[in-house]
Amino acid sequence: MKIWFLAAAFVTALVTSLSSQEIITAEQYLKTVSEHYGTVRDYEANITIRSGNSEMHGKVSHLSPAFLRIDFTSPAEQVIVFNGEQLTVYLPQYRAVLNQEITRSRRPASGASLASSQGLSLLQRNYIPSFLTGPEPIPLDANSREMVVKLRLTRRSISEGFREIQICIDPETRLIRRIEGRTIAEGLVQFDFSGIKTNQGIPEQRFIYDSPASANLYNNFIFRDAD
Repeated sequence: MKIWFLAAAFVTALVTSLSSQEIITAEQYLKTVSEHYGTVRDYEANITIRSGNSEMHGKVSHLSPAFLRIDFTSPAEQVIVFNGEQLTVYLPQYRAVLNQEITRSRRPASGASLASSQGLSLLQRNYIPSFLTGPEPIPLDANSREMVVKLRLTRRSISEGFREIQICIDPETRLIRRIEGRTIAEGLVQFDFSGIKTNQGIPEQRFIYDSPASANLYNNFIFRDAD
């Protein structure tokens, strides 16, 4: 009788302990990451972009709410700048500067722009999150010692450009380490962020780009009607 009593007491204590622990869902976890990015006024990081057999490297700068700049080291001197109203791309191999006026409804949704409070809010509206394996950190890659929490996001409607997005989050800093986007055509685009520094006081002047005088200008290269 004493053994049964002790067993019942143990089971009761175990159930009580488990029920007192908060079980976090993927949606709640993504929300906490988004809220953390809400405290980030600016950040800069090393960025690597992989798509197919191509790979690009550079430094990304972001200033809330919508300023973004990538200065590439490979391809050397290539630049992408968005100042909240105009997207500018400099292609040194063609000596070409591409400009596009952007309205709020047509702001670019690249992996770099998704790594922000506004980008994460957009993901919460348009994608359904789930843990890849669970809320516990797992290796970033096979045989990697770097541990991250991995979220899988599936689109709510077919109008989204990415069929599926995977986000790898540093569990200590709650900052995004990697974003992988799978396109409708099953292409994979990967954005890696490293050496992230936040709230460094980046000025708006960093997002003013003076194009080379010898470069050819091409306006509205994506679409003519910016409304």
